[in-house]
Amino acid sequence: MIGRAPIALSCGDPCGIGPELAPLARQALGQGVPFFYIGDPAHLPQGTAFQVINAAGHALDVAAGTLPVLMHPFAAPVDFGKPNPANAATIISAIKLGVDLVQSGTASALCTLPINKKALKDGAAFAFPGHTEYLAHLAGGARAVMMLAAPSLRVVPVTIHIPLSDVPSALTSDLLREAIVITHAALMRDFGLPAPRLAVAGLNPHAGEGGAMGRAELDMIIPVLNDLRAAGMDIAGPLPADTMFHSRARAAYDAAICMYHDQALIPIKTIDFDGGVNVTLGLPFVRTSPDHGTAYDIAGRGMARADSLIAALRMAQDMADKRSAHGHT
Repeated sequence: MIGRAPIALSCGDPCGIGPELAPLARQALGQGVPFFYIGDPAHLPQGTAFQVINAAGHALDVAAGTLPVLMHPFAAPVDFGKPNPANAATIISAIKLGVDLVQSGTASALCTLPINKKALKDGAAFAFPGHTEYLAHLAGGARAVMMLAAPSLRVVPVTIHIPLSDVPSALTSDLLREAIVITHAALMRDFGLPAPRLAVAGLNPHAGEGGAMGRAELDMIIPVLNDLRAAGMDIAGPLPADTMFHSRARAAYDAAICMYHDQALIPIKTIDFDGGVNVTLGLPFVRTSPDHGTAYDIAGRGMARADSLIAALRMAQDMADKRSAHGHT
């Protein structure tokens, strides 16, 4: 089922592998998953078949083997593998343009190619830890939750881009509750699961072992989970994180709620490094992204694989279709 409109693909940092991935994804997906690239065609690999379009909807008329490009020119030089802070403002504006197109209904979803947060901070005083937080800001301050999704595992880190030493103080009852509620709602709305099953990790080794290895589970996590169970949610936990991710354990839940970044991302990147998708839950629009960074070390060398981008575009279309079918925008 084709979505109501094509997907907007923001260029990310053109010094990375993004410009290489977009044509590869177009070749793999053709018109089955219609999308257009927001960026400068000068950055695409030599020989790329592309067509500049004047409006998002025109992407639907472009031949399957040709990449539709919504022109977003860059003034500063682009040298593969070397981030240029002078491009920061243009990279940020490409993301904002994508959001504007989705919110106006001319694009069905937003898929974002990787950015380099330090280059954006150095060049444009970017005040956000990453895409997730910036998109939440553009959505009017929505509480956004990051999910990493692959066919065999979905994970949600409650705390994201903060030092590990800051996690215990940042991890509050309200934050945990919000992450679980938003994830539960998104699994129903965007993934078509009528009765989601959630597994929640503990913060400490062995999920605290009854308080012997920390009290976060007893004092904060368990009370939140008990409240949500009383409200009708199917939740297991808190569980020891070291036994949550083998194949038999994964079969028992639809998403794992984890307490910090690496607790969530290490298992999914180990299980499916190339096929993982970054999904932002809680926004009034669909947003996905490949689950990797700019890969400066291989940029411009023809070594990049588009598996994660292809999966991200397919997931964006599927989520947009589910929202549309159930009357959501």
